[in-house]
Amino acid sequence: MSRTAVYHTDVRWTGEHWGHLQMGNGPEMPFSAPPDAQGHPDVFTPEDAFVAAANTCIMMMFLWACERFRLKLLAYECRAEGTKLIELDRTEIFTALRLKPVIRIGLGSEALAVVSARAQKALTAARKYSLIANSVKSEIVVEPEFHYE
Repeated sequence: MSRTAVYHTDVRWTGEHWGHLQMGNGPEMPFSAPPDAQGHPDVFTPEDAFVAAANTCIMMMFLWACERFRLKLLAYECRAEGTKLIELDRTEIFTALRLKPVIRIGLGSEALAVVSARAQKALTAARKYSLIANSVKSEIVVEPEFHYE
């Protein structure tokens, strides 16, 4: 049986090109548009939030998959890049998200081929079950770099 969950955020304009964000689970912060859109530098932007949402969701699903596939995760770091297309009429869309995780996994007493196959399956599952990745129109490309110890 299907079910739903509801999440919320509150935003408030604070003057000029500034806003204040309060997330439903408590954290809050100022935000702005990026400097190339009359915003301010060195502050959280909606574009940052979009790229971060996909990056963090896939990481959390990878953690879940590592537990499910009994992998000994030693480290996970991921740089994500969002490519934004600006049309002549100034409409914008993210056309691609490129994630480049660097993942370290312990071998223990298992063979490299066995652990490597499970790690690949875990990353595939993370992408498949990511709420955010499944909710965006952009192409999502994951280019992992695995290290085994």
